[in-house]
Amino acid sequence: MDIEAPPKVTSAYYVQAAASFGIALLGLAAGIFYLPVGGWMRAFLGLGLAYVVTSAFTLAKTIRDAQEVGTVVRRVDQARLDKFLSEHDPFRTTSPS
Repeated sequence: MDIEAPPKVTSAYYVQAAASFGIALLGLAAGIFYLPVGGWMRAFLGLGLAYVVTSAFTLAKTIRDAQEVGTVVRRVDQARLDKFLSEHDPFRTTSPS
């Protein structure tokens, strides 16, 4: 029975993704802070930034959860098929009773 191992995320990829997210978030926050606009406009843009960040996390989690569910369903289907094939004997004849 062949069971595929889930892909492993390397620590270098994780660090790169976290650093990229942090740099982008801090850069945008600094850009909003130094804009030559009033406090209400900065607050609105900051709230928009927070909304986009939380929406991105929610979307990523939803996609990951859907992928995990699909993996479990495929593994169960594969196990059923393997069981059926192991029990099937194409040369067996049924005798009339």
